[in-house]
Amino acid sequence: MNCSNTHVNSWVKECAERLCASEVVWFDGSSEEYRRICAELVDEGTFVPLNSEKFPNCYWSRSNPNDVARVEDRTFICSSSPDDAGPTNNWANPDEMYARLWEIMDGSMRGKKLYVIPYLMGPDGSPYSKVGFELTDSLYVAANMHIMARVGNVALKNLGDQSSDFVRGVHATCDLDPEKRYIAHFPDDRTIISVNSNYGGNALQGKKCFALRIASVQARNEGWMAEHMLIVGVTTPAGKKHYLCAAFPSACGKTNLAMLIPPKKYLDAGWKVEVVGDDIAWLNFGKDGRLYAINPEAGFFGVAPGTSYKTNPNAMESLKSDSIFTNTAFNPADKTPWWEGMSEPPAKLIDWLGEEWSPGCGRKAAHPNSRFTAPAKNCPAIDPDWESPNGVPVSAIIFGGRRAKAAPLVYQAFNWQHGTYVGVSMASETTAAAAGEVGKLRRDPMAMRPFIGYHAGDYFRHWLEMGRKGGDKMPAVFHVNWFRTDANGNFMWPGYGDNIRVLEWIIGRVEGKLDASECALGYQPRPEDINIDGLEIDRETIASLLEVRAEDWHTDLESQQEFFNEVGEKLPAEIKEEYQALKNRLGIS
Repeated sequence: MNCSNTHVNSWVKECAERLCASEVVWFDGSSEEYRRICAELVDEGTFVPLNSEKFPNCYWSRSNPNDVARVEDRTFICSSSPDDAGPTNNWANPDEMYARLWEIMDGSMRGKKLYVIPYLMGPDGSPYSKVGFELTDSLYVAANMHIMARVGNVALKNLGDQSSDFVRGVHATCDLDPEKRYIAHFPDDRTIISVNSNYGGNALQGKKCFALRIASVQARNEGWMAEHMLIVGVTTPAGKKHYLCAAFPSACGKTNLAMLIPPKKYLDAGWKVEVVGDDIAWLNFGKDGRLYAINPEAGFFGVAPGTSYKTNPNAMESLKSDSIFTNTAFNPADKTPWWEGMSEPPAKLIDWLGEEWSPGCGRKAAHPNSRFTAPAKNCPAIDPDWESPNGVPVSAIIFGGRRAKAAPLVYQAFNWQHGTYVGVSMASETTAAAAGEVGKLRRDPMAMRPFIGYHAGDYFRHWLEMGRKGGDKMPAVFHVNWFRTDANGNFMWPGYGDNIRVLEWIIGRVEGKLDASECALGYQPRPEDINIDGLEIDRETIASLLEVRAEDWHTDLESQQEFFNEVGEKLPAEIKEEYQALKNRLGIS
């Protein structure tokens, strides 16, 4: 493979010399190349081939036990001043961090091959797509990047011979020392360096590193938005299609909503749900002034535990071929992967640590953060326009969190400014599974807290400025909560496929066909506006799900104020105004 871009070639040459690589290997992105990579990983013992009939072209892999998740405390924004990074990021001086990283990496690839992975974030030929390069010594990373991004020649084609508009990335596994593990982002020169980790969220640089942290800075500078949002298309019985973006914190049903399968009555009536993306959305203004979304990724990097044919059939179908399973369990009897929540456990497994496992042994078979890497094109519900160069027009943006009492089932923001405040003030309550205090509020603005590549206050300001630019063509903004509980702690709403009933009301509002009542939080459906046909729920339960009680909001408002104090002087005045207006509407002094 030949690269004729002198900017790329000179940078690759410089890095290869500093890393002392024995050979530089460029990837072209072909299917033949992917097969060679996987075969080499099998030969070296990193990959175990799975059952060729049940899971064709799939592999099982285990990571180092000290390297199983994103490491927020080792993740840095290296901007010119601490004020550029803000209070929600770890900041480091760029010169000092470069010196520290190169001290770790210098000569680290001696005797190794340096793999050059050109990759395209976004559809081929889209004016909204971006090009990156990841230099790595890890074939495991190369195999996963083949699935998660569009790699090889397609990236070079979209870059051009003279352009210097690309993200530079270096990834070195070194000795996987967690004390010297760094995930460093340099927004000013669009560089990512990750060392001493081979885990996806740290090492697959196209994912959170580029698509959110670096891209959010590019988006601010260029007038678009890089968001931690799913993109889903919903077609009504009338044949009208709406695309919705949704931002949820972890454990709040994001992937399930992206791949939602409506109940049979809805399917029979003509409702259809298709997925464009399950994790990240890049939003740009189209020629008509509306926001259009592209999914910058080409695959799903999903959490395996809890995924099953009961919870998410589309995800299960997506991962049945051409996929990589990391840190799940392995069933040696039939060479298939297994994880908690998938099915009844087999009698014997090899767990994620490589040890024999049986039910009742007291250990988890799969790591709680074990993953599947699957091509998006495998999904039975993939949207026909998921790779449209122009993106898809966004009708609504939905925020959501896990709230036992305060937040109702659904409400609509009064306008874009109010909707921005709804996103800024997003929170979720910790569960028993998430160590720590049960019910403790965790503030996660726009589900972006770990991923904003600059000062959070400036990020909120950018949202407001986008609204002023888009005017009345901006998407409507909603908030949902599938997790309200009754007096006995039981969930009141069935969730999963039945969430289409809430989307039906949201789309009715977008189309201007449904009225709403006004409450302190925004516009709400009346109990009779939510279709409960076929549910074992009465109107009184729906009324309770929609109820807004001032007494439930005291703790939330105190928590909001603490977060706003943390953001500091850069918190936009408009957000302060919306906060005070909510207090006034709730009658809280």
